[in-house]
Amino acid sequence: MISTTVELRTVEGTQAAMGWAGGHTIVVDRPEGKAGGLGLGFNGAQLLALAIGGCFCNDLRYVAEEMGVKVGNIAVTVTVNLEGTPLLATSATMAVSCETLDGSDPRRIVDKAEAITAVSNSLRQGVPVAIEMARRGASGA
Repeated sequence: MISTTVELRTVEGTQAAMGWAGGHTIVVDRPEGKAGGLGLGFNGAQLLALAIGGCFCNDLRYVAEEMGVKVGNIAVTVTVNLEGTPLLATSATMAVSCETLDGSDPRRIVDKAEAITAVSNSLRQGVPVAIEMARRGASGA
């Protein structure tokens, strides 16, 4: 099994959160005026769309390398639809453009990436999420 862990903490002087993994950081916030949000970063739905699309972009590169095909520009647009109260993601759509440098049809790369992409395939199967209270002191609280 492979595991990954990220950390999030309140950004001092705001109600936004700074998230990090290793040396990479991202700001998470609500739109300005919503529940104390200042619009300083991405909201949850945007992060979900970025996770879907970002994972797929990486998988396109992995598959192309495995197949010995050089890939140039990749463009991915992800739309996540939310409905209900509470809001739940009900669907996501990815529009993919993938340029092969030899001019070959990129469809086989896209199809193979779709078969192995971790985030989309995990969402399709449903991922259990457990929420538990951190021990005092363990979270900086």
